[in-house]
Amino acid sequence: MKILKFGGSSLASAETISAVVEIVEKSLATDRVAVVVSAMGGVTDALVAIGEEAAAGHDYHARLEDLRTRHQETAAELLSADEAAEASTSIDSVLDELGRLLHGVSLVGECSPRTGATVLSCGERLSARLLAASLCAGGTQAVFCDARGLIVTDGSFGDAQVNMEVTGERIRGHFASASPIQIVTGFIAADASGDTTTLGRGGSDYTASIIGAALAADCIEIWTDVDGVMSADPRMVPGAFSLSSMSYEELMELSHFGAKVVYPPTLRPARAHAIPIVIRNTFNPSFSGTKVVEDHHGNGNLIRGISAVNNVALLRLEGDGMVGVPGIASRLFGVLARRGISAILISQASSEHSICFAVEPGVVDEAQGQVDAEFELERGAGLVNDVVVETGFSIIAVVGEAMCRIPGIAGRVFSALGRSEINIRAIAQGSSELNISFVVARDDQAAAIIAVHDAFFPSNTPPAAEGA
Repeated sequence: MKILKFGGSSLASAETISAVVEIVEKSLATDRVAVVVSAMGGVTDALVAIGEEAAAGHDYHARLEDLRTRHQETAAELLSADEAAEASTSIDSVLDELGRLLHGVSLVGECSPRTGATVLSCGERLSARLLAASLCAGGTQAVFCDARGLIVTDGSFGDAQVNMEVTGERIRGHFASASPIQIVTGFIAADASGDTTTLGRGGSDYTASIIGAALAADCIEIWTDVDGVMSADPRMVPGAFSLSSMSYEELMELSHFGAKVVYPPTLRPARAHAIPIVIRNTFNPSFSGTKVVEDHHGNGNLIRGISAVNNVALLRLEGDGMVGVPGIASRLFGVLARRGISAILISQASSEHSICFAVEPGVVDEAQGQVDAEFELERGAGLVNDVVVETGFSIIAVVGEAMCRIPGIAGRVFSALGRSEINIRAIAQGSSELNISFVVARDDQAAAIIAVHDAFFPSNTPPAAEGA
């Protein structure tokens, strides 16, 4: 069995949905298939805005009608008059429900996380219905499947944790008796009480992986708008190329550091069941894409890819009173964890005089305040200084399993940066040697990525085994 997941760009219009139908039909010629879908491109953002407008007491009706018009016009382009009328009734039922929900939000002046999850669920519930109707119109038996009846989570509405055991049982039970192709809503789930939850932005990938793991699928295909995983961002590096294969760990590292091809939690269920993930381009279906497996042949490449987080702040805790004192790091990162603040990168000098860490800009003030409060006594005694905050940085990650135990990789990276006169503010490398990460000024990000890419791929062309 094969799981096919299509992202918002693949479902953005009648034309792209028609392309998806062709891909599904072609897959059906050789495999049993289940399909997972995101909302149409831009719809989730529109739903976020609608919820905010309703909570603020503003008129949200125009946006709501824009959504109705977009989906109904798409249905009219894809389907016959009778089929479009039936689809329109289904679309209206979802958006009328949304309208009633928004009316309640406007009355109370608040869109709670619980309500917000239900608002956001409408995007996938609409796109799944449209794709199912389009497949049926072409003669393929397909039915809408609401993942809220399959995936069980805790009550963390916006980034819910999945109960894999119960979820797996539900998925297997459902698919054991499901004969038509299931068009499953990605991103959304439900808690034990049946209240709607969501799996985080990008969670449709995760839905596909959860279903694939439960059904022991042969493959999970993630269909998007790029030719698989690239060696670097092609918008910055003209010589970037698609990778034919990579490991789960390599993709996890690249995804964590800015490569948005796959939502990182997607990899866990697939890897646990040794299911390959293949990343392919809906708009270039003849291209084989990138295959992600446990072990792969690197074709002699020392690195696999370069990615970046392009806007971070650096915070630094330092002081003479930190040297040789156990528990400083525990207290520092403990207080951040208790506030739900993630440190994207950590660097500590061996003298233990300072600890530097990077966070997203939106949490800088809270992180600074929490750390200063945690070390208030030490600051008062002059043992620890106030937290130093600097903004306007990027983290660049150079990733590749082949770097492990090969001398000189870090030297080539930093020599390339030195030749380009790029200053490095912090460095981090794990003992696995899978990832070398460093921090540069945000203005130097593109030049740094190009310099490193050229150092390892000087011809600006893919190795023969990696090409299209």
